[in-house]
Amino acid sequence: MKPVREMTEAELAAFVGQHLADRGIRVVLSGGTCVTIYAGSAYVSGDLDFVPEMAFMDRPRIAAALAELGFEEYGRCFKHPDAALLVDVRPPPLAIGREPVKEVRELPLSTGLLRLLSPTDCTKDRLAGYYYHNDNQCLHQARLVIEHSDVDLAEVERWSISEGEQARFQAIKSSLLESERKRLQR
Repeated sequence: MKPVREMTEAELAAFVGQHLADRGIRVVLSGGTCVTIYAGSAYVSGDLDFVPEMAFMDRPRIAAALAELGFEEYGRCFKHPDAALLVDVRPPPLAIGREPVKEVRELPLSTGLLRLLSPTDCTKDRLAGYYYHNDNQCLHQARLVIEHSDVDLAEVERWSISEGEQARFQAIKSSLLESERKRLQR
């Protein structure tokens, strides 16, 4: 296996996720690194955001498993001396807004099996950042995912309405559709 410092974001995520799974801690990658994976590196994240599938977060058990890989606690995150990305294990549940995640994708890599949000749920995750924190960077990231991956925009609209964000979705819908048109033209 290649050294940690030579791993791509996806390879490092698979390496960490597989190691945790081997110790009975199933996690799903969410956040900006999903954008990196789905948008062909048009966006680069600074960390790996994982959410455990378990009902509660056993932080000491997670910390011990990550220490086996050389990660040390660094504030609320974990840092490896040879990795540019921090590992952030977020508390469960695995949800976007008020809804559980609909689909977890599996991506086999040489470093392990990477479990991550689907492109549609990744888009909803990024829009949640836009809706609830007014983070325009998250809106940009959602557009990148739509432009580079197959996203179910009808599902994104349904979710936006269920989250009480119909007006904001309608305000950005044309730009999201433009991102989808770009993808279809490729």
